[in-house]
Amino acid sequence: MELKQEKLKAFLDEKVQQYNHPSFIEKDPISVPHGFTVKQDIEIAGFFAATIAWGNRKNIMINATKLMECMDYAPYDFIINHTKADLDVFNGFVHRTFQETDVKYFAQRLQQIYKEFESLEKVFIPNENAVHMHDVLVDFHKLFFAIPHPKRTVKHVANPAKKSAAKRMHMFLRWMVRNDTAGVDLGIWENISPRFLSCPLDVHSGNVARALGLLKRKQNDLAAVQELDVILRILDPNDPVKYDFALFGLGVFEGF
Repeated sequence: MELKQEKLKAFLDEKVQQYNHPSFIEKDPISVPHGFTVKQDIEIAGFFAATIAWGNRKNIMINATKLMECMDYAPYDFIINHTKADLDVFNGFVHRTFQETDVKYFAQRLQQIYKEFESLEKVFIPNENAVHMHDVLVDFHKLFFAIPHPKRTVKHVANPAKKSAAKRMHMFLRWMVRNDTAGVDLGIWENISPRFLSCPLDVHSGNVARALGLLKRKQNDLAAVQELDVILRILDPNDPVKYDFALFGLGVFEGF
């Protein structure tokens, strides 16, 4: 099923056009941050929605919305102003292994980060010599857990230093950074170029990438993301992660 590069690019570009469409939003977790207009609200809603984005998509959206409801649909106001007692609104929250202990730590740490930085964008800006976001994600993991924290919570923020594909973090970055005419990705971070972004690699996109000859590595790990980075940057050096729409759509909606 492998295609020559010219035909492959044409095929994938067509699929990007098909799935990078406003109709995609309604049934995807990206719908949660799309419910807000203030930059910091979008960041926080996106960060929580991406963090719990594994399992059934409908349940992801239900539980991400539940988190926004706990924060009175004003996530930035809640994060920046909450007291320890306010965190009780998360009592009993469960999304698979992401539970109330994890939510409370996230809220506390985000409060500290937002008091130091105006926006989460500032902690994700790559250095001038960067070619991808992998090192940035390692640094963010260090920052996020730089204070005493529940051991169980560490696994909920991916760390490429542990060879993780960091699928949900790369998806969050795609949401925040990409800004095209389609209107699916939110594109609120103007100081990070989409050329740095990597595909959020999961079972679906990985299987499609292998079927198309884009990826040979069998595991969905950091090495696989880096392998996929190379070919996607050849297909579009300025916006390689747009092909996430094609790979995801072909896998989830077409059973490719």
